[in-house]
Amino acid sequence: MTNIEKLYQSIESEKQRSAWDKGVSAYALELVEQLGEQINDGYFEELDLTESKKVRAALLNGAADWSQYSWGGCSLIYDSDIAERLCCPSELKKTRNGERRPNSREEWLDVQARALRQAANRVCRHIRSLERSGVIS
Repeated sequence: MTNIEKLYQSIESEKQRSAWDKGVSAYALELVEQLGEQINDGYFEELDLTESKKVRAALLNGAADWSQYSWGGCSLIYDSDIAERLCCPSELKKTRNGERRPNSREEWLDVQARALRQAANRVCRHIRSLERSGVIS
């Protein structure tokens, strides 16, 4: 089993209660899949998993930050899809399945950028945890 598969299983096995946490985990799993593709295509060395800065740069996939990643179309692009992933049923109803803005300060792509930042932090936290336990090196 490769380190990416171990990382994927570690994130997948973490219990999530809220719709937001489940959405962040879905983003984290997508980021791990993309990281695996980068390793398979030779853009990223699997040995670099232990270096947090290199992992974060690889997760951003060329974007300067998570806002640019989200607004640049590297993840979900439709408001309804973002709302469905991150909201509980009552929030979905309140925002009419993403037709309305999530709040007065943000657009749905900003909310997605916030969730992606948390997902990247979750990926790095799991890498550190697996490294400490000796599962990956």
